[in-house]
Amino acid sequence: MSVTPLERIAPALAGLSGRLPRALAAAPARSSFWPYVWVLSAFWVYVLLSNLMYANNMQAGLTQMKIERVFAPSGARLLQHLMLYPLFLLCMWRSWRTGWQPLRRTLPLQLACALGFCILASPALVLGEHMTSSFYPHEMKEPWSWSGFFTGSEIPTWIASATNFFVTYCFGLALVTGFAFYQRLRDAQLRSAALERALTQSHLAALRMQLSPHTLFNLLHTIRGQITWDPPAAQTMVVQLGDLLRRLLNAGEREFSRLEDELQFVTLYLELQQKRFADRLSIVLPPREQLPRVWVPSLILQPLVENAVVHGLAGHEGPVSIEVGAGAEGEFLVLRVKNTLRGARVPSPDGIGLANVRERLEVQFNGRALFSAVPAGDTWLAEIRMPLLRDGPDGGRGP
Repeated sequence: MSVTPLERIAPALAGLSGRLPRALAAAPARSSFWPYVWVLSAFWVYVLLSNLMYANNMQAGLTQMKIERVFAPSGARLLQHLMLYPLFLLCMWRSWRTGWQPLRRTLPLQLACALGFCILASPALVLGEHMTSSFYPHEMKEPWSWSGFFTGSEIPTWIASATNFFVTYCFGLALVTGFAFYQRLRDAQLRSAALERALTQSHLAALRMQLSPHTLFNLLHTIRGQITWDPPAAQTMVVQLGDLLRRLLNAGEREFSRLEDELQFVTLYLELQQKRFADRLSIVLPPREQLPRVWVPSLILQPLVENAVVHGLAGHEGPVSIEVGAGAEGEFLVLRVKNTLRGARVPSPDGIGLANVRERLEVQFNGRALFSAVPAGDTWLAEIRMPLLRDGPDGGRGP
């Protein structure tokens, strides 16, 4: 029965739960309101300058038409915007804290903040005019009163001012909302990347965990076959098995290892198998001094060598030769495991070991590595072609 990818990574999900909080800690928490203060301050300066220039230009045109005192003086407008600035920031902060979900609860609060700010714009201008009148007596208007407010032309002016500042407030709110949305999107991307890294690490750990018990099972059977008729050889194999398991555990904790370390592990494994099948199994390994000084995914050759031993010896009693090769071809490293096929049994290209190799290469090289395992005449050839990693594991973590 085939194994689904979810079932393959299930053993490592417990480890994911332990690494996940640390991974998410790298993603920033919800930001404070201070970054928005600078944006809103720059926006408010723009509003002040645009309102001053508009009022001055309009008043200059009216003055030429002998119409005086329609727009408030520049000093009064400057004071108006200075008084409204802290209120603007306070309303924006309250709006940012309120948010927009659920809409039926947050919309009244958002409107209250907007209206509270807008209705105070005209009184702030009146207060600014009275404050500047002490410095510019010739610009003093008649004393302000409630009766004059309701009977004169102040109400239309107040409505026009509230409408103008409502539009200004909406632009400011759009700035805050847009920046907040961008920040949440960025945080979500960082959290998603952290989750993906944690899941990838757990996936790779699960694949390595699948390889280790299978290797141990086969090697224990090898030693068991030696105990009855050659106890000294079995004792030697137990020592070698301990060394092999120690290397297996160390390699299983790393994503990448040196090619010479990987070949040393393969050599130890093949020597153990050769002691059991001394009359049938012969091995050919590349000279250590000819190996390129590069890095490879940990335990990437182990399933290929194990597959060569198991399927090469199955179904017949004749001799089997296993050859391991490694060499650089341009900017790629080529690893080959070749074994003779004398029986009728041909390895399945969709076996668990070969499928694990494909998945690990896909995860660690993102499509830049190739893997093939096919019969070639009376031999079975498994070949890995991956980018050269001369500078350590980071060279294999492409985008």
